[in-house]
Amino acid sequence: MEVDVPKLEDTTVACLNRILRTGYGSSLLLQYIVFLQAGLQASSESIRCLACKSVYYILENNEDKEAAAKIIIEHDICPLLIHCLLDGDEGTFSASMSAIQSIAKSAEGINAIFPSGSEDPLELKNIAGHCSSLARIRILALIKELFSLSENVASLIYASNLLKLFEVEINGRSDMLTILSALEILYELAESPHSAKFLLKTSLLQLLTVMISNDTVDSILRSRAMLISGRLLSTPAALKAIDLSRINALLLTIDGRLNLVESQSLDEVENAVEAVGRVGSSADGAALLLTSLSVMVKHVVELSFGRQGRGKQLAALHTLGSIAGADRSNESVLLNESAEECLQRLIYEAAVSSPKLTPSGLFLSILQQEPEMRLAAYRLITALAARKWCLMELCSKLEITSIVMDANIEDTKMGMEARHRCCVAIYHSLSASNMITDAKVANLAEQLQEAVKRGPYQVKKRIEAQPIVITADRF
Repeated sequence: MEVDVPKLEDTTVACLNRILRTGYGSSLLLQYIVFLQAGLQASSESIRCLACKSVYYILENNEDKEAAAKIIIEHDICPLLIHCLLDGDEGTFSASMSAIQSIAKSAEGINAIFPSGSEDPLELKNIAGHCSSLARIRILALIKELFSLSENVASLIYASNLLKLFEVEINGRSDMLTILSALEILYELAESPHSAKFLLKTSLLQLLTVMISNDTVDSILRSRAMLISGRLLSTPAALKAIDLSRINALLLTIDGRLNLVESQSLDEVENAVEAVGRVGSSADGAALLLTSLSVMVKHVVELSFGRQGRGKQLAALHTLGSIAGADRSNESVLLNESAEECLQRLIYEAAVSSPKLTPSGLFLSILQQEPEMRLAAYRLITALAARKWCLMELCSKLEITSIVMDANIEDTKMGMEARHRCCVAIYHSLSASNMITDAKVANLAEQLQEAVKRGPYQVKKRIEAQPIVITADRF
């Protein structure tokens, strides 16, 4: 138009977006594929963003997705989407990402993005070598989103050697913010159920180990590296996928960092402890920690019951709960004999070296603290209650069971439910043990059963107003 009308473009784009996102509107788009090509190359960000969204609408609303994807691919839309992803603003980046994901969900799209005989058809590695740090991070974000679609796509990404881009970025030492962004994306990538299968085949674990042990690396980067490592090793499959020596090297590095920064960086200590908890969340991981790396678990136990700072203690209690089996709902909480002996010994040693002298004293002391600490205590005791030695300790102090049975002690939904789960765990373990033959224990079991039946949300009884009849005062 010869005359510039204020906000005309934005208004037109908004109207078109409302039309094209409907089923009928998107069905018309394939007739205007040439206009889509022009829109993806427009100088206006709003038009480019609309064109990216249009590609997404075509694929999401079309019943024959394979045919729609074939038309899009034949008109070379993918390279144009990549260009928008790298050079567009946040809106265009997000829209192009969604469009590329939709293309990759179809067989035609997968074949176009990862054709046989071509290592990197979109030339992402080549582009990453010559673009800005922001564009490189966006490429990593795209890889992460595609990787999470399915195991098949993840295997194609691994075969295309695209995971190497994470190694290159993490190895960089020039821009800390770029490295941190790459680690954040890798942390999200590690959450994928099939990430360990492919990520552990790369040299990423070694790079993370080196980063954690390096004193010159910023504390934030080391902390993120520890959390990623813990997430990668949080499943039994991951622990079996690589050599035990590599796992031990990483865990010993984390333990060394834990000792080094115990009185320095609170966040780094908490992240190190959390990483240990992720490894110990599986039965295999917990057994490995207790049998091969008991020194590391000893540090966790000491932090759990020591007075070395609220944040450290809270993180350690949750980690000890994970090792004890708080996260193992679908498998046995109990570990092998040597691991169980080690866990019991470490807790008793911590008790003897403390003013409380017994594990029951330690449990009571954390149950008498603020709500967040009680929440961690409930979680730990719920897992430990399956052990007979712990059950005997819990029954030896009536103050512990009184707190656990007190429906009015918690005032949040999470706290009430955690307390009730703890009560249920103690009751079930007690009912299944031979301790029930004792009269006092049998009486306690009855009280626990009543508390279990009341449920987690018991509230204080409301006292109704009572009328009082008295002689009227006279003048």
